[in-house]
Amino acid sequence: MEYRKIKDQDKDDERLQDDIESLHGKPLSGAPSNNMVVLGSSFSERSKWKVKSIVTLALTLLTSSQAILIVWSKRAGKYEYSVTTANFLVETLKCALSLAALARTWRNEGVTDDNRLSTTLDEVIVYPIPAALYLVKNLLQYYIFAYVDAPGYQILKNLNIISTGILYHIILKKKLGEIQWAAFILLCAGCTTAQLNPSSDHVLQTPVPGWIMAIVMALLSGFAGVYTEAIIKKRPSRNINVQNFWLYIFGMIFNAIAIVVQDFSAVAKKGFFHGYSLVTVCMILNHALSGIAVSMVMKYADNIVKVYSTSVAMLLTAVVSVFLFGYHLSLAFFLGSTVVSVSVYLHSIGKLQKK
Repeated sequence: MEYRKIKDQDKDDERLQDDIESLHGKPLSGAPSNNMVVLGSSFSERSKWKVKSIVTLALTLLTSSQAILIVWSKRAGKYEYSVTTANFLVETLKCALSLAALARTWRNEGVTDDNRLSTTLDEVIVYPIPAALYLVKNLLQYYIFAYVDAPGYQILKNLNIISTGILYHIILKKKLGEIQWAAFILLCAGCTTAQLNPSSDHVLQTPVPGWIMAIVMALLSGFAGVYTEAIIKKRPSRNINVQNFWLYIFGMIFNAIAIVVQDFSAVAKKGFFHGYSLVTVCMILNHALSGIAVSMVMKYADNIVKVYSTSVAMLLTAVVSVFLFGYHLSLAFFLGSTVVSVSVYLHSIGKLQKK
């Protein structure tokens, strides 16, 4: 009897061992496998890449039409509308769009600590700085056309590329590799080459006030962009629409002050919407959507992506001008496009080498 008991126990042990071996490499029920974790991570990465691609493409398309709409909004070489009221409406529309998106989030997800509008003084006190910088930069964007033409403006606008790279390194303390710095220089050279006018030797002959305004615009744009990215990414879980709301509220306040200081008499006599046309309305809508797209790029990508997006947009503007204005693409445009493409490739290689 004792011997039979031992044999039965041995058989049970063998069956148990077989069961264990048959389960080898298979996850227990209820426990996540490595494959499931990798699959979830891969899905998350694909989702993030999709969002980055959509917002970057949107920013590129919107930016490519900005210069065209600004020029179209002029009549007889001047703005018949008040540029301060236009900027105020841009900030108001951006604020309204952010609130609409936030309301949708509240309906779908409910009100949480990350998407509620209530905030602390420490959080909201930083928003007036970029709002004030954007105000001055946006006003200069209109007035610089008194000193330069469209090609000259596009060329001078490339100063923003270098200023963004330098400020990105100084403010966010993010080191850029030698390949990335070389890519920045190539990008600036490529965009400039692509927009040179081969029929004129004086395309860069800009008056001193024009140069000063261009340099100030580049510095303000770079500093405001990098500073805004630092604010947005300081609290990654915070809903982007809440952050936008507070930024645009201060933008509305500063632009309202600008209306009172600069255009109060004209607005009081002629009305708030004097000189507006369909092109002006389209320009305001374009600027508002561009602002939303920029904040989304800063949230889900970075300022470097924004710079490259706007650079590609400048080239796209030239292509669109072929159909709108009968613009002829020159050899300089194709050479510049090639240099920009190489620059984008080098920048991506530089980022991969840093990882």
